[in-house]
Amino acid sequence: MSEDDEGNEKKTQGSNPKKLKLVTFTGAAGLLGLAVSFAIFAFNSHKQKSKKKCLPGCDSVCINLSAKEILDLADEIISKSTRVHDAVALVPLNKLSYENVVLPLAELEARLLPLIQCCVVPKMISPLDNVRKASAEAEMKIDAHLLSCREREDVYRVIRIYAAKGESIAPDAKCYLQCLVRDFEDNGLNLTTTKREEVGRLKDEIDELSSRYVQNLNEDSSCLFFTEAELAGLPVEFLQSLDKTQSKEFKLTLESSHVAAILELCKIAKTRKTVAMAYGKRCGDANIPVLQKLVQSRHRLARLLGYAHFADYALDHRMSKTSTTVIRFLEGISSSLTDLAIREFSILKDLKRKEEGELPFGVEDLLYYIKRVEELQFDLDFGDIRQYFPVSLVLSGIFKICQDLFGIKIEEVTETDVWYYDVQAFAVFDSGSGKLLGYFYLDMFTREGKFSHSCVVSLQNNALFSNGACQIPVALLIAQFSKDGSGEALPLGFSEVVNLFHEFGHLVQHICNRASFARFSGLRVDPDFREIPSQLLENWQCYESFTLKLISGYRQDITKPLVDEVCKTLKRWRYSFSALKSLQEILYCLFDQRIYSDDDVDFGQLIRSLHPKVMVGLPVVEGTNPASCFPRAVIGSEATCYSRLWSEVFAADIFASQFGDGHPNLYMGLQFRDKVLAQGGGKEAMELLTSFLGREPSTQAYIESRTKYGL
Repeated sequence: MSEDDEGNEKKTQGSNPKKLKLVTFTGAAGLLGLAVSFAIFAFNSHKQKSKKKCLPGCDSVCINLSAKEILDLADEIISKSTRVHDAVALVPLNKLSYENVVLPLAELEARLLPLIQCCVVPKMISPLDNVRKASAEAEMKIDAHLLSCREREDVYRVIRIYAAKGESIAPDAKCYLQCLVRDFEDNGLNLTTTKREEVGRLKDEIDELSSRYVQNLNEDSSCLFFTEAELAGLPVEFLQSLDKTQSKEFKLTLESSHVAAILELCKIAKTRKTVAMAYGKRCGDANIPVLQKLVQSRHRLARLLGYAHFADYALDHRMSKTSTTVIRFLEGISSSLTDLAIREFSILKDLKRKEEGELPFGVEDLLYYIKRVEELQFDLDFGDIRQYFPVSLVLSGIFKICQDLFGIKIEEVTETDVWYYDVQAFAVFDSGSGKLLGYFYLDMFTREGKFSHSCVVSLQNNALFSNGACQIPVALLIAQFSKDGSGEALPLGFSEVVNLFHEFGHLVQHICNRASFARFSGLRVDPDFREIPSQLLENWQCYESFTLKLISGYRQDITKPLVDEVCKTLKRWRYSFSALKSLQEILYCLFDQRIYSDDDVDFGQLIRSLHPKVMVGLPVVEGTNPASCFPRAVIGSEATCYSRLWSEVFAADIFASQFGDGHPNLYMGLQFRDKVLAQGGGKEAMELLTSFLGREPSTQAYIESRTKYGL
């Protein structure tokens, strides 16, 4: 998801691929330059035939292609990429150089990314079913091709021999070369044929086991039946949404939305426990053996690739580096929050005793009593607060904070084609020099067929080419806001405001990343760092500099003291029971880390040991085992579940030490933009943060923020 640019209009126009004066190479490298040039020219010709109006200077970014254009472009991408790799493979071994081995692949990657995104992003956003289907088909074809490129022995041989020469090249170029080598060696190309085949077999097995685990959960049809009395506390609308039996019992599935409603709102302790037990036992007989085999297969794969355990492999190129560091990080925060968590737990137990007598307090009671205490302690009507956050006002407020904080100027671009009538496009400029930094699209509202989650997607990454031309970043923010029956945007809930701040953090990161290689620009940074800018920007959503401005601007009849109180209450609410909530997350992060850093782990014994230790004495729900229903540890975040918390902790350190008063500080914002965001993924993220802070990042600010605003 992200990029760099040169910025002034002349150089932006100069990046038009048809006008590129590629470096002249001889032999195979000359063929390579021709292949890249032809690939881009072919796309632009295709775009002109379709008469698409793209963003100025970004002719390769055209998301509203037809189904046929998408499939044709996918074929062109594959064809031209193959020619480039063929050309690299043909370079004589006695004539290898940076210019004919590394540079061609780097520039190909930079130029093909926006073309690939033109093919694959429409499946997420196009209003046309045939376009979404064509996009999904194109994605499968392109993914298969890219995988095959990383399995080419002839290309790997050339890259490996060139790397072994130890030629003096720029630090970011050296980092890119190391990434190229790793691309191939992660597929076992540095191993014997027998071991390489085993790597392929294990990867296939891991894919099959992961899919089976998730499929088992998706296909689980378990359900429970309750009387209306057993569901006391649930809203009438929720009950009306449930099926009923002939005996007038309500049928409750184990979908997460149903389970969350019960655990948060149901007044009956027995019902909460029954649901929690059933939810925690899902797919136990089927999935626990699957996860056991999956963990073993991942360990075997890691050992073939030179690591002791899978966690070592997964963490080797992240900020954390080692499983020991991750476990120390998690246990350190857990220990620091324990006293606060005990105080929070005491409040919950006291309230349960008042309302339910001497029934023992279980994990299944946490959500319900947290919500009850919040209702009693915070005078917040979130329905009323919503009226203060119309979408247009929130956007203008976020734009203002980003401009004041990072020294940028955001202007709407109206003369460009979009894929749906309410999509908007914006240009981002450096407010000091007026230099164009990049563009972004906002696709803010739900509609049929659209991707159902909020995210930021890279459409084009920043890149600097050998002829001096620059490619500027372009990003897309997808949100899921609602409209009323007349098509007017509904005001945002507070959680939606927080989420929008978070995603804008990704946008700023994408636009401000000035790395010369597309591999390191945009959001292609250390995964442990990727969420830090977003977590950092979230801090402004409940500070007076934002909330006060919006509320007082929208409702002139409200007095300032009342507005101040709303801001303070929102801040306290946001951090309420944060220690217990953090410990719950740490529990699962530790479980994930332990199973991937040790051999032959007994999942049941591990969770029975960890749970009371982390959760201030609370035992695991009887008979449950998260190993059967913990998909994050299976696909997507295996051995890396800690990463979200890692980002949040270090974002808290940055905010407290550099922006502690909550007001946008342009000087520090520019320092963060230039010293951290602009550097991209080609430099060690921990070194960047240490340089910016003047010391190593600390967990102390995160702990103190929880203590300061805690109950």
